[in-house]
Amino acid sequence: MILRRSFLALGAVAALALALAGCGEKAATGAAQDTINFSILNTESAQNMESYWAPILADMEKQTGLKVKPFFSGSYSALIEAMRFKQTDLGWFSNQSGLEAVRRSNGEVFARTFDPSGKDGYRSVIIVPANSPIRTLDDLLKCDRTLNFGMGDKKSTSGTLAPMTYVFIPAGKKPETCFKTVLSASHQANLFAVANGRLDASTNNSTSLSLNKERGEGQADRVRVIWQSDLLPEDPIVWRKDLDPVIKEKMRQFFLTYGQGTGPEADRQRANLRKLSIGGFLPADDSHLLVVRKMEALENLGQAREGGDAAKIAAAQTTLDAIQAELDKKAATTAAAPVSPAG
Repeated sequence: MILRRSFLALGAVAALALALAGCGEKAATGAAQDTINFSILNTESAQNMESYWAPILADMEKQTGLKVKPFFSGSYSALIEAMRFKQTDLGWFSNQSGLEAVRRSNGEVFARTFDPSGKDGYRSVIIVPANSPIRTLDDLLKCDRTLNFGMGDKKSTSGTLAPMTYVFIPAGKKPETCFKTVLSASHQANLFAVANGRLDASTNNSTSLSLNKERGEGQADRVRVIWQSDLLPEDPIVWRKDLDPVIKEKMRQFFLTYGQGTGPEADRQRANLRKLSIGGFLPADDSHLLVVRKMEALENLGQAREGGDAAKIAAAQTTLDAIQAELDKKAATTAAAPVSPAG
């Protein structure tokens, strides 16, 4: 993995206390909680994300009767730490950061998004400029340290985990030794950098590309996809397990009914969500994270094989087998309901 990004993440976490100052004070101990702090991952500029989420958060306040204070951050680690130290109550996470919130921050998945098209998942991609001589993964992985490459946050599912699991580790390559430079940025920043020729290639995802096209911003038309993953699970909504049950139920009802049904109000709500490439929300639990746990286990197995340690290889394979058994059990016992946009 790319160690230089770890230092950036640590810096973000160190600044967390200052960033959270705007989240407001929690309700006094023993008093009924009337304010919740909702964390939101900045997948693009903070200004854009705040404008997209503002009407949704206003609707959340209206339906639940609670004051909702958002905490926006482009740092996955900051969102995890905020929930860990009870500075936030629930939030919109990526799959890998959601998994970390469950593991380290007493988090629990209770809902997840689906795409407006009804497609149940999105894809990690690697993009190059449209006129690039790079046509295939073999071209990218020549590893002569002449290319400038962009990746996501180290806890990004599509920006780091998926390409490491399915591209670099199977090829026996490491980005830090393969490329001239490796820069970490948001999906939007990486898309702009590739489109403008500042990066030779970068990771990204299909949602970022489709949003750019829908908004007519033009950058997605100036890049070309040279690799895409299988479908990845949509994003989880995670709350703290110790959140007041009354508040939990209000939040559950809000997410599972928002943008559903027919009529002008439902249409307005769906229009709000579409700006984020969200079609609505479905109930979920921690088993939603099994796929990303499998990806993580595959990455660990690849690294163990690279190191040649038989004990670590055996342990990684055992973990992978156990996760696959859970996935098989879930597939056998849960009927897969078709996902379609409401309306």
